[in-house]
Amino acid sequence: MVHCGVDEAGKGAVLGPLVVAAVGCRETEDLAGLGVRDSKALTPAQREALAERIRDSFPTAILSLTPADVDSRGMSMNVLMARSHAHVISLLAPPVAIVDACDVNPARYGSMVLGFLTVPCRVIAEHHADQHHPAVSAASIIAKVERDHSIARMREEWGDIGSGYPSDPATVRFLVSYFREHGHCPPIARRSWATVRELAARHEQQDLTSFLQ
Repeated sequence: MVHCGVDEAGKGAVLGPLVVAAVGCRETEDLAGLGVRDSKALTPAQREALAERIRDSFPTAILSLTPADVDSRGMSMNVLMARSHAHVISLLAPPVAIVDACDVNPARYGSMVLGFLTVPCRVIAEHHADQHHPAVSAASIIAKVERDHSIARMREEWGDIGSGYPSDPATVRFLVSYFREHGHCPPIARRSWATVRELAARHEQQDLTSFLQ
């Protein structure tokens, strides 16, 4: 393995896990030949098929953080992401890792990741790395598919929770309904997120209607 790419899915979600993935390869062309690209540019069926091929042919590492993990982080999201990126990099132990920068300053973010590594590795941090590096594109696919599977399992238990993102009306409807019935947020929600904190405050005032408009 010459290098690995690292990306995540669910960073901004209010429901469900935050999934970080790393994919290693010897040559960039090895992954490019599969047709990998930013997971958001692929259909769910394309992501599923590519994820299976990636897992079968390339070393991968996955870290899934629960809502409770995110809520109890005791650090900024950027630091949590850097630590999580470093975790999956350390599992693969490549000479070089390319990460999708989670900070406005890519160099600063790369230094943060480097500080959490438990193995020697050169870290390259770039914005939109999933659009320019096949290994990062592959990692974005693995992370997205893993999160999608988790959300699908949650739907079986909790009903229509939508995508889990605060911009999704179905997700907001689920949260509002749960608050009305139980008086608190569900365990699959990130309590530290502004959406949940505002819902909790409005529930105390018995005024949740604005969330459904």
